[in-house]
Amino acid sequence: MRWILIIVLFISLPAAAQLKEYIIGVKGDTLNRVDMQGRKQGPWVHRYETIRGERGFEEEGEYTDDRKEGVWRKYSLMGDLTAIETYRWGFLDGKAQYFNTAGMVFREESWRAFNPDKLYDTIDVEDVLLPGNFKQVIVKNEGASVKHGTWNYFDPGSGLIVKTETFTLGKIEKNNNPASLGSDTLSMSTKKVAKPKEVLEFEKKNAGKKKIKVRDGSVGY
Repeated sequence: MRWILIIVLFISLPAAAQLKEYIIGVKGDTLNRVDMQGRKQGPWVHRYETIRGERGFEEEGEYTDDRKEGVWRKYSLMGDLTAIETYRWGFLDGKAQYFNTAGMVFREESWRAFNPDKLYDTIDVEDVLLPGNFKQVIVKNEGASVKHGTWNYFDPGSGLIVKTETFTLGKIEKNNNPASLGSDTLSMSTKKVAKPKEVLEFEKKNAGKKKIKVRDGSVGY
């Protein structure tokens, strides 16, 4: 057992010596690492307390050279999962999901991050007229994230999609609301139906007459 402890110390001490700050998690792992240059590295856990009406939360994920990278998870202070976000170069990139108190997704977002180390960036953009075909576009790098891709909004009760938006580099391309299909169908039933040719001729022939005898198939005495 002593030799095992010596080996562990031999491996961990050099690694810790390269860090300016760190904490030891409940599982014994090294968290909240800050390297000698003052940059956040590796796995981190943040905790934000409730303040001025804003709900507090915790988030966990990894840093690379002081930038969020990969999948990050957010939790309420009660421990409930509230969001799963993906980062690149410290910005939102790819899919992000947000959950209600019942644990169901109520919004799903799509983002595109730009490398802040480049003045310009090249991205693939789908042709609106030819779905499935992409072209490369060179854009000026603003060093941030923009809405890019499909955004879905879900009904909290059924989990069905009630609204969909499609973005290309922050510009909305499509806005579909499946929930409105029922109202569209209803409105179609109230639209005026074109009158048959015979009805139009009858109305024209009897226009201006005060009393018109119409044969309706009933029997009278």
